[in-house]
Amino acid sequence: MSLSTPPEIGQRTAVVTGAASPRGIGQATARRYAREGWAVVVLDLDAASAQAAAESIASEFGVPSAGFACDVTSEDSVANAAQTIVDSDLPPVGALANIAGIPSPSAFEELGLDEWNRVIAVNLTGSFLTSKEFVPQMIAGGYGRIVNMSSVTAQHGGGVFSRTAYAAAKAGVIGLTRGLARELAEHGITVNAVAPGVVDTDIRAGSDDENERRLAQAVPLRRQGTPDEMAALFVWLSSHDAGYITGTTQNINGGSYIS
Repeated sequence: MSLSTPPEIGQRTAVVTGAASPRGIGQATARRYAREGWAVVVLDLDAASAQAAAESIASEFGVPSAGFACDVTSEDSVANAAQTIVDSDLPPVGALANIAGIPSPSAFEELGLDEWNRVIAVNLTGSFLTSKEFVPQMIAGGYGRIVNMSSVTAQHGGGVFSRTAYAAAKAGVIGLTRGLARELAEHGITVNAVAPGVVDTDIRAGSDDENERRLAQAVPLRRQGTPDEMAALFVWLSSHDAGYITGTTQNINGGSYIS
């Protein structure tokens, strides 16, 4: 039984997108769900890495876990993943953590339409497509939590690492979150966004030590966040205790943006 859902609900499956990277928020979140007693599905473009992550989670935490290939920008790919979960022996889906994302450090003057479309597709459209597929399972199962990944970049406009395209996509995630929260409330499904600041992950591959130090020093708490800190918020927002919180954007940025 999941430790964070009511006993009468029983164990549910948490679906986490973009969860194959060992140093990413996605995998940290998948592992945190498992630690709290959830069954876990890892979705990622890399099928082998998704399966390996799922096997590691199942072995360490003793919960049902599976990993599947999924391109969140493809309606067919998301639908196939959702149907595979339905056809499996996993418990009903009760939570969806939309974490798959890509950065966009290109300056506006150098930003091409292909990059713009790709950034919007992965960071925003992907959350729409996965929500579209998994909401019916949540309604049928009587328990639903959607937690979407936004970013402090949506709030202050970026410029530290990712810029305009990423800011626009992540601001769109906040709008999607609010709209879904209103429409799905009648089903008891909550929808919230998490807006991290600078987090120590592989998303900034190629960034040198000096740049990483500058990023940390620009944060009032004088450090980068950890994937585990982000994961804790995702999982808490999926819990029964957070059942009266919906339509919010939860800032977790060390004080770098205070609204």
